[in-house]
Amino acid sequence: MPNELNTWMDWLNTQPELLTLSATLALILAAWLSNWIVKRILVRAIYRVVGATAVGRHGQIKESGIIKRLSNIVPALVLSSGVVLVPGMPAAVVEVTRNVCGAFVVLTIAMAIGALLDILNTLYQRRPNAHLKPIKGYLQVIKIAIFAIAAILMVAALIDRSPLILLSGLGAMAAVLMLIFQDTLLSLVASVQISSSDIIRVGDWVEMPQLNADGDVIDIALHTVKVQNWDKTITTIPTKRFITDPFKNWRGMQESGGRRIKRALFLDQTSVHFLSDEDIARLRRFMLLDEYLDRKDQELLDWNTKLAEHGKEAVNTRRITNIGSFRAYVEHYLRHNPNIHQNMTLLVRQLSPTADGLPLEIYCFTNTIAWNAYEGIQSDIFDHLLAILPEFGLRVFQHPSGADMRELRPNLMAHQAN
Repeated sequence: MPNELNTWMDWLNTQPELLTLSATLALILAAWLSNWIVKRILVRAIYRVVGATAVGRHGQIKESGIIKRLSNIVPALVLSSGVVLVPGMPAAVVEVTRNVCGAFVVLTIAMAIGALLDILNTLYQRRPNAHLKPIKGYLQVIKIAIFAIAAILMVAALIDRSPLILLSGLGAMAAVLMLIFQDTLLSLVASVQISSSDIIRVGDWVEMPQLNADGDVIDIALHTVKVQNWDKTITTIPTKRFITDPFKNWRGMQESGGRRIKRALFLDQTSVHFLSDEDIARLRRFMLLDEYLDRKDQELLDWNTKLAEHGKEAVNTRRITNIGSFRAYVEHYLRHNPNIHQNMTLLVRQLSPTADGLPLEIYCFTNTIAWNAYEGIQSDIFDHLLAILPEFGLRVFQHPSGADMRELRPNLMAHQAN
């Protein structure tokens, strides 16, 4: 057997091209075999060990493929080390193979580090207060720096030159690089300002009408902030726009525990009048008005007593009005409403009269910030006020409609007939 092997080797030595081809095929087979062994045996063993840890149980390591990427380095190292042993291989081919393998190793390591940073971001987001200080933007900056360094090292490996030569040339390209990475630099500054000033967080309700954004922040990255609108569409906003453009953040409302109601009833001004004694007696049926009417009666009695002879004329006396009584009723109604936050501002006020009636504005806060509950509370309040309004002799103002015109027509025709 040894004699036959020696004879075979002697014959190959007489055939240099065949010897080179055979050695090349053997090297490729060795690289493939090393890749198969590493991925089928070593990588599975590592996954099994890592799977027992807290990080591995959630599957981030396996899903990111970081270990698989690193395993690709082994066949590249086999090719780089073995190509010099291939007899008869041209020096240029050896150099190119080693340079390409070196660049591939650098790229593989850079991609593995990028996957590792993604794992760190995923683990960080599982912290209860992670939305207060998101780190995704900073990790993206690190990724950019890593891939920039990797690109320099890859070019240096491919041209077989020191990376310091390339770095020395970057000084002259600084202006060009700043122009190319202008958006990245602006976004980085914006991300730092957003984080340090706590302008927005993941989960905040933000409103930016000029970009049709109105919803919850679902992601804060280096270049963009994603907002899921209430119609479930997603608006992507450049991060720097949150520094340069005005927007509304509803976090203050959410943290306060109360949501504002600011809505007006438009009253027909022709329905405003003084209350007669019978009207006052009828309104005393309202438990919420007892204290108000007693206080108002005493106040008006003291005022009118001072008028002496002038008090005989009704125009000189002060009297209770139906709109004043209604305003007092609304305020007491809100004060006794368990759904209204009593420690926040509560006002019932008249605004300037308009062509659409006299606005009576209700300004208060609910004791919940939930949208459904808030709308329900607000609707219940105005349902009640609209229904109770006729008890005070008041009417809601509204423009004439077709039904009003049809009701008016018979009266007009009867008047014309007369």
